[in-house]
Amino acid sequence: MKKIYIIISLLFLHSYICVAQTQSNDNSNKAEDVTKAYMTKELNLTPEEAEKFWPVYKDYFNELKQAKSVYGNDEVAFEEKKVQIRKKYQGQFKSVLNSDNRVNRVFVSEKNLRDLFKKELQDRQRRRKLIGTQPQKSPKTNVKPPRKVN
Repeated sequence: MKKIYIIISLLFLHSYICVAQTQSNDNSNKAEDVTKAYMTKELNLTPEEAEKFWPVYKDYFNELKQAKSVYGNDEVAFEEKKVQIRKKYQGQFKSVLNSDNRVNRVFVSEKNLRDLFKKELQDRQRRRKLIGTQPQKSPKTNVKPPRKVN
């Protein structure tokens, strides 16, 4: 009988882990979807431009992530590397977007989006903190207070 309980427990644990992994992938896909929608709107990308733009942007973004991991705690070195990466990709973005103004909007929109993500994260943390600090209501009981006897 114990073996059956152990097997059932392991099955439930396995399904719980699988669901947790699926949800984390969904969250990263949501951020990517928001990024695509935001940048497409900000840059007024046509479908043809979007088809050419997103592979270049993905390479650019991956290179930025790699630089951040290399220069993690050295902010000055990371900023210098980020400028080099932006200069490198500036020409590639221009070949897709056909305008210096739109290329500049890539970098400005990226910063604005990053700020929006930070604000959303701070708002969520603030809400969690508020929920966690609110006094818990004591559960109601069916016990009536004693009556006064005169």
